[in-house]
Amino acid sequence: MTQRALITGATRGIGSAIANKLSEEGFIVYGTSTSGKGKTEGVTEWIQGDFSTQQQIDDFLNLIKQMPHFDVLVNNAGINIIKSQNDVTKEDYSLIENINLRAPYQIAQLVSRKMAVKQYGRIIHVGSIWSVVTKSNRSLYSTMKTALIGMTRATAVEWAPQNILINSISPGFVATELTENSLSKDQQDEIIKQIPIQRFAQPKEIAETVSFLCSRKNTYLTGQNIVIDGGFTIT
Repeated sequence: MTQRALITGATRGIGSAIANKLSEEGFIVYGTSTSGKGKTEGVTEWIQGDFSTQQQIDDFLNLIKQMPHFDVLVNNAGINIIKSQNDVTKEDYSLIENINLRAPYQIAQLVSRKMAVKQYGRIIHVGSIWSVVTKSNRSLYSTMKTALIGMTRATAVEWAPQNILINSISPGFVATELTENSLSKDQQDEIIKQIPIQRFAQPKEIAETVSFLCSRKNTYLTGQNIVIDGGFTIT
């Protein structure tokens, strides 16, 4: 039976790589973007999803309520606001909370209820190494990603009796367009020196781990946060 996967933020980077990988594995892939459009080849159907406000989250939830159940959910959409805590505004906090935490929580809540009817489901939340370690100007991002990992553990316990396995991944530095645009060549070289494997991850490497977590081969692993960082956080 063909399985259906919902991937938020599937237009580029890790989200796009996951969509392509699951498509190769035979999934029907539904991807979200703020415009409702995208160029990721693996996405079967695009869904408009802008999670900046609660109203926009509600609009998205009302849309997927009308759709058939999903076998897999990958909560990948997220933003980063790099500011010192002293400079963070209420608007900054609300925006990153809505996109990085509130939306994943509420989407997973709705999708889990549908999965429970079928007594099967796989949910993956995309966290970050900044939930494991942190640095200056990451208070907002680390707060939300750390909460996402806590949500993973707590909900995994609740939904396990319904055969819904819930895990998170925490990628380190990944060679994406965003990385290229946000870090200079010198900055990238300096970071690579701190990674034991001595390179950034490729998006498809992250997708391979997600593919296993989403698959029927995963029958017992739940409530875990898998750090994929080439050893960065253990040195």
